Amino acid sequence: MSTKLSVNINKIATLRNSRGGNNPDVVKAAVDVQHFGADGVTVHPRPDERHIRYNDVREIKKIITTEFNIEGNCSEQKFVDLVLETRPHQVTLVPDVLGQLTSDHGWNTITHKDYLTDMIQVFKNAGIRVSIFVDPDPEMVIGAAATGTDRIELYTEQYARQFADGQQKQAIAPYVAAAEKARELGIGLNAGHDLDLHNLAYFAQNIPWLDEVSIGHALITDALYYGLQNTVQLYKRLLVPAPKY
Repeated sequence: MSTKLSVNINKIATLRNSRGGNNPDVVKAAVDVQHFGADGVTVHPRPDERHIRYNDVREIKKIITTEFNIEGNCSEQKFVDLVLETRPHQVTLVPDVLGQLTSDHGWNTITHKDYLTDMIQVFKNAGIRVSIFVDPDPEMVIGAAATGTDRIELYTEQYARQFADGQQKQAIAPYVAAAEKARELGIGLNAGHDLDLHNLAYFAQNIPWLDEVSIGHALITDALYYGLQNTVQLYKRLLVPAPKY
């Protein structure tokens, strides 16, 4: 089975917010990426609503026909309330701090085990699948499994940087180790951050049991040149397993 592609539409909201009004229309973008072949839509609302607004999440939930994934920091009660109100298919818990430009690290699942266990149960009690953001460290994966999470999302910025420097084997090695540990422990596997048209296929080929990738910045940037529909399909094709002869 192919790895699923969830398109993060935060950057479309950033463009809209830069001028006010509703152009581009974020809800229409969610409709379109689904129509163009994406397997899901991801949003990451932040307290300052500098891109996705909380009401965007409510409006997108009304029209979603594929998987809906909401990312955010569960230490913000407003975020927790929004997730419980909208009941997405998946919530991805990210350890951001207030005002953080973008996500830049995973949870320490050992230090924060009790906290994560409690928060994960809140969402699971509401019937929401839970994924938590982790770095590619088998010990963090073991810690994640102990929290009761359904999935982990591997934070892939380190991979993207090393891949761009031509160090493909060194780049993928810790991710394969973390992914194998997740498979051994029976938890699902997502990945995201700085995956793009250059590095995605290699990542997916080396971890063929990957459930889902969430891609926003690179995909929306590519869409400026290639068009949104074509870009979604370009990314989708990179996730199709290579044929076996």
